[in-house]
Amino acid sequence: MIQQLNGQEIEIRGKKLYVERYGTDDKPAILYLHGGPGEGCHDFSFHQAERLGKHFNLILIDQRGVCRSENIEKNEPFGFQDLIDDCEALRELLHIKKWSLIGHSFGGFLALAYVRQHPESIEKVIFEGPTFDFELTSRSLIRKTAHLLKKYGKHELYEKGLLLAEGNHTIRKFTEEYMKLSDELGENRMEIYRHNHNNPTDYYSFFSEEEWDEFYDRSEHHYNLLREEGKIFDSLLDDIKFVENPMLLLVGKYDACTCDKHFEVFERDAINGEILIFEESGHTPHYEDSEKFKQVVIDYLQS
Repeated sequence: MIQQLNGQEIEIRGKKLYVERYGTDDKPAILYLHGGPGEGCHDFSFHQAERLGKHFNLILIDQRGVCRSENIEKNEPFGFQDLIDDCEALRELLHIKKWSLIGHSFGGFLALAYVRQHPESIEKVIFEGPTFDFELTSRSLIRKTAHLLKKYGKHELYEKGLLLAEGNHTIRKFTEEYMKLSDELGENRMEIYRHNHNNPTDYYSFFSEEEWDEFYDRSEHHYNLLREEGKIFDSLLDDIKFVENPMLLLVGKYDACTCDKHFEVFERDAINGEILIFEESGHTPHYEDSEKFKQVVIDYLQS
C-alpha cells in the first residue's frame, strides 16, 4: 500500500488543480479521471498508485473545483468543457506527447468526451464502470436500489422504486429521486455500488475528518454547477462509433451503473473496442479486485 501522496498544486488555465504523479517520465503516461461528478482521485491513488506507478508515468487529478483542487468561486464561469480543456492543458504543460486514459464512472463520460475532441492526444482509453448516458444509468441504479430496499424489508419503497425506474421523467428528476431513494438504505447504501467489501479505502491516514468535510463541500458545489449547466445529461452513446482509438470497457459483474444498453451500443459501435468483466466486483474493480485490475491495465496498455 502507498505510504505517501505525491501530490502538488499545479496552475492550469488560471486555476490550481491537485495533481499526483507516480512512476517516471520515460514510461507510458496514464491520466486517471475520477467519477462523481466530484469524487476525487484518493481511492484510486490509495489502491493503484504503487501498483501502476511501477510500470507507468501515472497522473491523477482532482478535477477543477473538486476536493483538494482550488474551489470554484461564486459566479465564476465553469462548465463541463472546462474539465476537457484542463486535461489537454495539463498534458501540454507536462510535455506528454500522448497519454492513455482510465475513466471511472463519470470519469468514463469525461474520457469519452475528451477522446472525441482530442484523439491525437490519446493512445488508448480504459473505461471502468462508466456511464455514457445519465438517464440509463439512473434508471439502472434505481432498479438495484429498489431490490436492496426489498432485501431490507422496505417493500413500499421497493414498489416506489420500480415505478420510478420505468417512469417518464427528466434526467434531473431521475438523478434527484435516485439520491433520495438511495439514502433510505442508510448504512447499507454502498451495497448499490460495492460487491467486495474486503478491501476498503483508508480516507483518514492523510486528511482529517474536518478536511474531508471541506473537500466534500467543494465537490458538491462542482457537481451542482455541472448539473445546472446540464451538459452532463446529454447522452454520449452515439459518440462511441466515431472513436478510432483503442478502447477497453471494464465492468464489474454486479455494477448497475453500466447497464445493458451501454454494453449493447459499445459492442455494436466501438471500432476498436474490447470488453472485460470482473466476475467478483461491483462498480469499483480498481479496489474491489485491485491486483487483477492492475494486471489488466498493464496487459492492455503495454500490448
